[in-house]
Amino acid sequence: MDGDRFLPAAHPPINLAETRGQPEVQARLVLMGRRLYGFGHNMFGIAVILGGVLWLYFGISGGWMHAKLGLVAALLAYFIVAGRWLKKAAAGGELPSPTTLRWFNELPLLFLIPVIWLVLAKPF
Repeated sequence: MDGDRFLPAAHPPINLAETRGQPEVQARLVLMGRRLYGFGHNMFGIAVILGGVLWLYFGISGGWMHAKLGLVAALLAYFIVAGRWLKKAAAGGELPSPTTLRWFNELPLLFLIPVIWLVLAKPF
C-alpha cells in the first residue's frame, strides 16, 4: 500500500516538476515512476483480493468494514490520480507545482491512519 503514497513523494512527479528542460533526467524519472506505479498497482490488487477473501469467506463484517472499504476506495481514487499525473508527465504535460505535489503526497495518511484504527478497534 505504500506505493500509492510513495509515488508522488519519491519524487518522480515532484522531481519532474522541478527538472523541466532536462529531458534525460525526466526520462529516468518517468521510468522510475512507471516501475513504482506498477509495483504499487500489484500490491494494491493483492491487498484488495486478500481483503475480499477475508470479508466474503471468513465472515469478517460489520459497520467498520463498510467505513474501511470507503476509505480504501478513496485511496484507489488517489492512486488513479497519481497514475494519470505520471502518464501526463510522460507525455510532456504540465504537472501541478512541486508544493502541490508535496501536499498531495500527505493525503493518503488521512485515509491510512483511520483504516488501521478501524481494523484494530472495530468500533461499530
